[in-house]
Amino acid sequence: MPSETILTIFSLVGGLAIFIYGMNFMSDGLQKLAGDKLRRIIEILTGNPVIGILVGMLVTALLQSSSATTVMMVGFVTARLMTLPQAVAVILGANIGTTITAQLVAFKISNYAYPIAFIGFVLFFFIKRKKIKYIGQSIFAFGLLFVGLEIMGSSMKPLASSAFFTNLIKEMSDTHIFGFLIGTVMTVVVQSSSATIAVLQSVAQPETAGPVLIPLATALPVLFGCNVGTTITAIFASIGGRLNSKRAAMAHIIFNVAGSVAFMFIITAYARLISLISPDASISRQIANSHTLFNVANTLIWLPFIGILAKIVTKILPGEDKFVEKRVIYLDYKILGSPALAMDLATKELSRMANVTKEMVHLSKKSVVTGDMRSADMIMEYENVVDMLQYETVKYLSKMLSEGSLTNHQSIRLSGLMHAASDIERIGDHCKNIAEFAVENVEEKIIFSESAKEELNSAFEVISQIVNDSINALYTSDEKIARKVLSEESEVDNLEQKLRETHFDRLNRGLCDPRATVSYIEIIHNLERIADHCDNIAETVINDNQNTLDTKHKFEA
Repeated sequence: MPSETILTIFSLVGGLAIFIYGMNFMSDGLQKLAGDKLRRIIEILTGNPVIGILVGMLVTALLQSSSATTVMMVGFVTARLMTLPQAVAVILGANIGTTITAQLVAFKISNYAYPIAFIGFVLFFFIKRKKIKYIGQSIFAFGLLFVGLEIMGSSMKPLASSAFFTNLIKEMSDTHIFGFLIGTVMTVVVQSSSATIAVLQSVAQPETAGPVLIPLATALPVLFGCNVGTTITAIFASIGGRLNSKRAAMAHIIFNVAGSVAFMFIITAYARLISLISPDASISRQIANSHTLFNVANTLIWLPFIGILAKIVTKILPGEDKFVEKRVIYLDYKILGSPALAMDLATKELSRMANVTKEMVHLSKKSVVTGDMRSADMIMEYENVVDMLQYETVKYLSKMLSEGSLTNHQSIRLSGLMHAASDIERIGDHCKNIAEFAVENVEEKIIFSESAKEELNSAFEVISQIVNDSINALYTSDEKIARKVLSEESEVDNLEQKLRETHFDRLNRGLCDPRATVSYIEIIHNLERIADHCDNIAETVINDNQNTLDTKHKFEA
């Protein structure tokens, strides 16, 4: 008897595992198929709250993952491509879109699960064309989803005659809060409300004709608990994230918890309503309809209060996010016909880009000296911004060059700005390298000695100064500051050699972990390379000034 129980449990959790894997794999395939175009559509269409809700519904129905939609919205808010109220509207819509999974489960597709999975497998594993491959991945995963459901349903058969199961259902019927807690805990464990509701549908629906195993009024508290438990995904996604990501998660929690608790007080009436709407439907379909109607009603109730909800979460989590806008600010293609003005705008964009790298230097110091992994994560994010700004600025300058209306002096200056863009981007790359060594140190438990930390701290101060000076020189075209940068770069070369010698001295005296050698040497080498790129920026400023002076003398002559 115990062996039968163990087999039932393993069949249930194994089927659940296949279901969750299928759902995630299908979501991944659909996201790859949709590509970045989907992100652009979301950005454009979410200006109106009602449209935002519809977008959230459609995108989540397409991706089969409200979590994917929520994470996408958090990214948009963080980058200020979308306001918090807009993101909240899409997240509310995502709660409706995610109910499509329960509706699909209510269809008896299990008989066709294996053929569907086989067709998807052939397309995914044997077709090289990416688009077809992603379609195959989605179809294969869709089949797996129902294979998992079939396994779960089969494992539930012995429960009908189980005294433990009968007593559990009676307890849930008598005490609704018990069912609510079961739904919440199960969803927290598997981190998928769709998976928990699918289990509920499989357990409730008998394999043969006869009375349902779980009545609708008993299933509803579990369903409402699932809607509370699903907020754990948003919470996990926001841990260590920025303030607005935490606010988006908080909005999700308030929305789901408030709606679920409110509906707990009208379970009997709500069960009657669902029975009236779908009197001849299976219990599986009635659960799916309950899930959909609950989320639609909850969304409609909150729709007029989206702005208020955003204010509430801002009050709960006050403060301001430190962020870098992931877009160009100064570049204007309409004034390319005025090269002097256009180059001034390009210089401003480059200075802004350089200020991002200045912040990256500060963060790389924190990640190395204090082991702050949040700083390392921010560097990775900022590095993407720097890459984007360099690409856009060089494209802008190239467009100006292609129009062929530049003077000789302007052509030289434009070339210098392109080189400066490359040097600034390379500074960001070196900060990323340093952050990667910092992460490796934490993961491998490599600890620098106190004297090594002091030396690195001082070296970072020197690098911060030279980066700051090169930015000022670029922005103001001040040759005096630029020449100061050249002098500072020579000092950094000497500093790198000195730090190498002192480190090997510590190593010989057994004062530091030998494993730290590679990391330490690479970090100071990257700092020296940052100084080299600052030197290049300074040379650009000096050459531009010299060229301006020569042009002036020729004009006077």
